[in-house]
Order: sequence, then C-alpha cells, then structure tokens
Amino acid sequence: MNRAAKRFYRTATVAALEKGFTVTLDSRPIKTPAGSLLVLPSMALAQAIAEEWLAQEETIVPNTMPVTQLAVTAVDRVAPERPAIVDQLVAYAGSDLLCYRAEEPEDLVALQGASWQPLLDWVAEDRGARLVVTTGVIPVDQSSEAIDALRTVVEGVTDVELTALASVVPASGSLVVGLALVLRRIDAAAAFEISQLDESYQIDRWGDDTEAAERRRRLRDDIHSAATFLALAREESG
Repeated sequence: MNRAAKRFYRTATVAALEKGFTVTLDSRPIKTPAGSLLVLPSMALAQAIAEEWLAQEETIVPNTMPVTQLAVTAVDRVAPERPAIVDQLVAYAGSDLLCYRAEEPEDLVALQGASWQPLLDWVAEDRGARLVVTTGVIPVDQSSEAIDALRTVVEGVTDVELTALASVVPASGSLVVGLALVLRRIDAAAAFEISQLDESYQIDRWGDDTEAAERRRRLRDDIHSAATFLALAREESG
C-alpha cells in the first residue's frame, strides 16, 4: 500500500467469511502486503474499503485510501507487534501534551486549563492515572502508578482500537487525548481542537502560513480517519 500501481480490477465487493468480512477484487480476496487475508470485523468497514477501491481511477493512490491503510495496519502490524506498540504509546504519557502548560499570557493559560484539565481529571478519576502538570518545557517525571494505570488501559483495548490509538496519539501528541477518543469521551473534531489549542491561539494572533496549514490538515485527516475507521469497525452488522 505504499507505491502507486495501475488499477488491475473492475469490481470491488464485500464477501462474508466464517468470522467477519473481507473485500474481493474481481472475486479475489484482498491480501495484505504481508500476505494475510484482510479479515474485517464489520460489514460497514468492508463496504467502506470496497468503496475506496472502487473510487480509484487508472492508478491506485494509497493516500486516498485511509480506511484500507488502517485495516491493513491492524492485520500486518498491530496484531503481530502488539506489545511493542503498547510500549510506544505508553511512552507518550511521560511527555503528554496536556501536562505542559504555558506560564503566560493569561488568556492562553486559561484556555489550556479549560480545555485540557477536564481530560486529565477524567483519566485520573475514571482510570486511576493522576498525571502531574507543569509549566514550561522542562520534562516532569510522572509516577510509576500513573504510567502503570495508563498501560493497563492501553493493554485492554482491542486490536482495532489500538490501531486507531496508534494513529491519534502521534497526531495529537497526547496519550490522554487518544484514549479519550477511543473510549468515546470526545469525538475527532474535539481531539483535533484540543491538541491544536496552542497552534490555533498563535494563528489567531499572528496568522497562518502555508506550511503550517498543510501540517495541520494532515494531522486533522489522521485523527478523523482513525475515528472513522473505529466507528465503522464497531458498527453492528445485519
């Protein structure tokens, strides 16, 4: 799914399996780059993937197929490398965006508190992970109890949820934001807005530039694609 290739099929349809669904291209089931059958947990997810393949024109452009890419990632990377991915995500807790606040100006400090503190309160009260908040950029050590509590939460999610989490956490710079989205505390729009609070504040004051706007668009797309993938995978079939 990394290189553009010529379209080699005419049809893309959903097929039911004994456990789950798949997508067939001219009656041949899709295989992942690692050679595995692409098994999907819901008909809705399979239909969305089929539509992405049908939307391709003469050339297959992987970047226009975000749901397919996430489904492939779930099969080829997340399932076989789950412990390593859990470790990578838990590491974000040591430098979570929401824990690093501005010292000034006052309006930014107030915005951060109003937007970020409710999620930190939620993860502390609901998941037992009480994270330390600091000002500035000097790293602050988080307690082993808080890190262990977050690890327990991450280890408890499904492979599909872990796939979404592995996309949202790097895009937002926050394990807490990622967990809040995956655990249905916030939606994709809120996750993006919360994670981009500092940047949005600076844009309001000084304006935007093309490079920064493109970066924000990519991050927004990553978060929204992950949320879409997750919602489709959770949709009841039949």
